[in-house]
Amino acid sequence: MHRLAQWFQTTFGASIVHACRLAGFSRTGWYRPGTGKDQAALRMRIRKLAHTRPRFGANRICVLLRREGWAVNRKRVRRLYRLEGLQVRMRVKRRKHMALHRGPAPVPTGRGERWSTDVVHDALIDGRAFRVLTVVDQWSRESPLLDVGFSLTGQHVVGAFEDHVGEADLPKSLTVDHGTEFTSKAVEAWAFYRGVELDFMRLGKPTDNGHIESFNGRLRDECLNVHQFLSLDHAKRLIEAWRRDYNDHRPDSALGDLTPTAFAHRPQDIVTATKP
Repeated sequence: MHRLAQWFQTTFGASIVHACRLAGFSRTGWYRPGTGKDQAALRMRIRKLAHTRPRFGANRICVLLRREGWAVNRKRVRRLYRLEGLQVRMRVKRRKHMALHRGPAPVPTGRGERWSTDVVHDALIDGRAFRVLTVVDQWSRESPLLDVGFSLTGQHVVGAFEDHVGEADLPKSLTVDHGTEFTSKAVEAWAFYRGVELDFMRLGKPTDNGHIESFNGRLRDECLNVHQFLSLDHAKRLIEAWRRDYNDHRPDSALGDLTPTAFAHRPQDIVTATKP
């Protein structure tokens, strides 16, 4: 409102009284500087409580804040709660799924912080369908794993990570959809045991997992649509060869035309943030 009033004054030469009246802005606000307190610490504490208590809303968080000694009312907590985007991203219905984030997911700042995974379908030359478990690092765009099989159950997903990814190289969080492969008890038990937090994307929101959607498009366009697969072993060899070429030789425009492997091994002090 203050800027609108200034625009009326500078553009049309209106007086301060007239400009404030046109903008619906109080004249006291024109002359008097704002006296609002910095809410950064309170907002940070609200976000921390929301992550610690995933099913608590603004009212219960307000109660917890008052217990800690914060002099706040419900209106302020509700306003800051909405500004932080802390609405629950997934409702618990029949099954309990581990959900890491509420509101916008944080952007990764280094290698191995957040991975995305999905399942892609294709078929052999004889018509038999097979599936590909795709995994990509959201920061470096590297693909640590592409696993091929006729059936990808939750136990198969766990086995793929155990066989191909060392425990020290596992990510801190894994963004997944609500497919039966990732909502199985086997995957949830493995994630808990390995300390990997599962971040379930919102239903009907593929943009929550945009990194893997982009990667899947490249896999299909550059590999699956190019080759005829004679057998499952043949598909495994070709898809693995494409993964290695993607990591080590394929330039990525989002990474400044570097390959994912080269980008991941650049010195941290000169790596710049990239858009998903």
